[in-house]
Amino acid sequence: MKLYEKTAAELSEMLRNKKCSAAEILNDVNERIKAAEGKIGAYVTLNNNAAEEARAVDESIARGESVHPLAGIPIAVKDNISTRGIRTTCSSRMLENYIPPFDASAVERIKNAGMIITGKTNTDEFAMGSTTETSYMHPTRNPHNTDYVPGGSSGGSAAAVAAGETIVALGSDTGGSVRQPAALCGAVGIKPTYGRVSRYGLIAYASSLEQIGAIGKSVRDAAMVLDLISGHDPMDATSAISEKTDYALNLRETAKGLRIGVPDEYFSENIDDDVKEAVYGALKLLESEGAQIKRISLPDTQFAVNAYYIIASAEASSNLARYDGVKYGYRAENFDGLTDMYEKTRSEGFGNEVKRRIMLGTFVLSSGCCDKYYKRAKLMQQRISEEFSEAFTDCDVIAAPSYPCAAFRIGESAGDPVEMYSRDICTVTANIAGLPAISVPCGKNSAGLPLGMQLIGNKFAEQIILDAANAYEKICGGFNTLAANL
Repeated sequence: MKLYEKTAAELSEMLRNKKCSAAEILNDVNERIKAAEGKIGAYVTLNNNAAEEARAVDESIARGESVHPLAGIPIAVKDNISTRGIRTTCSSRMLENYIPPFDASAVERIKNAGMIITGKTNTDEFAMGSTTETSYMHPTRNPHNTDYVPGGSSGGSAAAVAAGETIVALGSDTGGSVRQPAALCGAVGIKPTYGRVSRYGLIAYASSLEQIGAIGKSVRDAAMVLDLISGHDPMDATSAISEKTDYALNLRETAKGLRIGVPDEYFSENIDDDVKEAVYGALKLLESEGAQIKRISLPDTQFAVNAYYIIASAEASSNLARYDGVKYGYRAENFDGLTDMYEKTRSEGFGNEVKRRIMLGTFVLSSGCCDKYYKRAKLMQQRISEEFSEAFTDCDVIAAPSYPCAAFRIGESAGDPVEMYSRDICTVTANIAGLPAISVPCGKNSAGLPLGMQLIGNKFAEQIILDAANAYEKICGGFNTLAANL
């Protein structure tokens, strides 16, 4: 077995037992990148200093120094997370040549642990999209079938893991952008509770909804990365003060006694039969191991997509106002006066999807519309949050599909953004309510494309959803994340 095929947990043990070196792991991953990247397009920028960083880890181990369990493990970072000295573009023309002078707090933590950043992964522009097709750089392709999308907006991160072009990856999740591409690429993806991971250095799209999350080949890999990047950060005013938990160390392998709620609204006629069958099959396996399955109802889910896109677009309109050609980023070359420079810079620098959401957000915040749309959406956000809180009095976790369908062909959804938005129904509620959620592979559709099951937990209940996901993984005998046809 190639080193790039192994999980982070397996490689960590091999490094500690000196069965391989960090340099050997990186070399194996780099060879895989050379072989697969032309077909996949997972990366925007590669890290030229990675080899030097791997050597430093090997030298520390050789000296007998104590190193972090993830030291020497390659990790890819989504291109909307700041990395000092490494180009960070948000896959947009607006930031095509931007090199941050600082690291995001999550990046600082992975660097301090000795993890090796392989590069920056492709994303829908400013994380706005579900297919990675809105990227200004290039589309990313699904490693399981390169005619299909990998999901988004963290499609580059999920594809890199599934293609073996990294071991683990960081993504960001605003309405499902870690869980959905993880599901479509057959990987494990976790979005933590809002405030669990610092957003400092995450280039803002919708500040009240987005969180940095982890993608890996196994539940333990995702737990190990989440352990590392979690915790209070004084640089982020929304960072929660909570006890540090060692999720990976405390992982359980049994589903006995676990109360799983299954909401009717997440299994409607809009969900493909292949998806329903796969998720119900996974729940039956958990039930056979002692879990209790309960039918529940979350009726306000029907309003979730509308509320989400109003709130997210409103915040995008505000957050992206900074890109005006004055401070940094792209500036139009030919203009007549300041106003013309603003208009041409933003018209040329942003893609169509970003413009669409900025215009929608500006509209719902405008005089006469704010009360009608934005404030009502915020009230619905509160109702959805309360509805989940009530559900968790009878359930430990809530199970649902990660996405209504498997991956679809590149270009298939380009002409119907409203249809694309509606497919976020399974994931946006966790962001609206600020809840942790994880997607795990639960089978394949009739075309052999991966499907995902989502497990949602109460606020700061990451350990519970990780335990549930780990129990399912043990029942399955592990997940076959890597694409077999590359």
